[in-house]
Amino acid sequence: MIPLSLTVKSDELAVLSGDLTFATINKKTVRLIDFKKINHELVIDLAEINNSDSAGLALIIEWLKQGKTGQAQLRFKNIPLQLLTLAKLSGFDLIPYFAGAA
Repeated sequence: MIPLSLTVKSDELAVLSGDLTFATINKKTVRLIDFKKINHELVIDLAEINNSDSAGLALIIEWLKQGKTGQAQLRFKNIPLQLLTLAKLSGFDLIPYFAGAA
């Protein structure tokens, strides 16, 4: 198990790395992004994710929901195949946040 971490590269880009799984996601993980400080589009790069499962998709959905309550516009790129497959099963791959994600 590789702990999950978020590295902010710039105002517009953050990189999520580690395992995006039930074992690494908790209440603190949901608060990794401070949505009160974001009033623009933030791209989250998932290229450094090693393993993912449905908890990872649930976290992404929660972040999208939190972003909508403020001014943050999230977009994801380099979504791992495991996560993209789960998104396709539920139709989330069709929403604009996943556009060009693969």
